[in-house]
Amino acid sequence: MPPKQLLAERVLPISILVLATVAVPYMMFSPLGLHRLRSLEAERQQAGEEISRLAQEIRELRAEVRQIKQDPAAVERAARDELGLVHQTEVVFQFKE
Repeated sequence: MPPKQLLAERVLPISILVLATVAVPYMMFSPLGLHRLRSLEAERQQAGEEISRLAQEIRELRAEVRQIKQDPAAVERAARDELGLVHQTEVVFQFKE
């Protein structure tokens, strides 16, 4: 058997197998292996929950905008609640704790 054929048929596959046997466990248990994968999965889960929460908040804000555009009483409620506005005939009492 010529030396090149011996290298191609026996030595090369065995060396690749040995390299894989050493490299795969090293890569799995290294800081960039399974631990990093788990932390990235947890981060992705948190991002998904945040996206869902923000999407719900956007839906609520859009509904509020539609209501304010269509209902004058909603505009008055928003002015009273958020800006503290009152009618000219109303008297405001402030109590300090």
